[in-house]
Amino acid sequence: MKNKLFKKVVSALVCAAMAGCLLVGCGSSGGSGSSEAKTETDNSKIKIGVSIWSSTDVLGSQCKLILDAAAEALGVEVQYVDQGHVSEKVTASVEQLAAAGCQGIIICNASDTEMTSAIKTCNDNKVYLAQFFRIISEENNADIYKAATDSEYYIGAVHENEVENGKKLVQILLDKGDRNIGLIGWEQGDATWLGRWEGYKAGIEEWNKANPDDQAKLSEPQYAGTSSDGGSKAADALMSADPTLDALIPAGGGGDPLQGAIAAVERAKKVDDIDVVSTDFLPDLGERLDNGSMAGQSGGHYCDPLFAFMMVYNAIKGNYTDFAGNFVNVEFPYLYVSSSEDYATYEKYFVDQLPYTSDELV
Repeated sequence: MKNKLFKKVVSALVCAAMAGCLLVGCGSSGGSGSSEAKTETDNSKIKIGVSIWSSTDVLGSQCKLILDAAAEALGVEVQYVDQGHVSEKVTASVEQLAAAGCQGIIICNASDTEMTSAIKTCNDNKVYLAQFFRIISEENNADIYKAATDSEYYIGAVHENEVENGKKLVQILLDKGDRNIGLIGWEQGDATWLGRWEGYKAGIEEWNKANPDDQAKLSEPQYAGTSSDGGSKAADALMSADPTLDALIPAGGGGDPLQGAIAAVERAKKVDDIDVVSTDFLPDLGERLDNGSMAGQSGGHYCDPLFAFMMVYNAIKGNYTDFAGNFVNVEFPYLYVSSSEDYATYEKYFVDQLPYTSDELV
């Protein structure tokens, strides 16, 4: 996972995904540090809003880190609104950012139904909008997807294949010998949660079909919200309901529910008995993989908020145009780690330093 290789892969993936209406943003192949890449005009009047569940929890703070770096490199203003994934606060956050003079907004978390209001607000105020870590479901909410596609201001979404993510995390547990897995969700109906849950179930079903004499099972989910206390209570409930539990999947929710679940396992003195996997890297993941309190994790996505931010920035600059009738769908791959050695490589290129320099961001 060399840094230069990662950047080449990123560039290839994004250029392929955004070919057509976003060709201008993919045209620079000269590498990093080129003075030709510098912005030629004053960007001080550009303001981009970030509607986010939390800018301070484990994952949200990492999003803020890369977005602040991008804003500084480009010379634009960025304004955050933390909405806690509370429905009325999500829709109000978009109205607040539009009223504050933002010419573009990126948003996460937002359900498909909440995106109806967000898109209307942005259409009414002529504000560009992009999602990160989320995509509107064309299958389940075709009318909302069409409204997004028809909009002159909704650009698109940067997200992952959550079903595949779920299957891979379950496989990590199965490969470690776990067969009795407890599941912790965060918000019922959240599209990303539902995709991951589908993947967990598919992974179990595939295993059981191939191994009739070595069956695995997955519990019904306990819901934790997005707090550490919620994750702790959910883990306690699952361990109490089934003392033979040998694995837990806190599905997500920004990292705090995972930390609460780990604390519950440690309090129960079951670190050696219960393997834990999740999504969204913890800051001490290397240590936890080493001491056994984590068995594996997916995440590492600086790219979703960064690319959504860049999409909006380039729309404001006039580099990306003609959004009506288009839906830009950028699907980004997760990184997976299941050992401290795995994480050490990630840490070298993504924690000890940001994956992009200021010149590269420009």
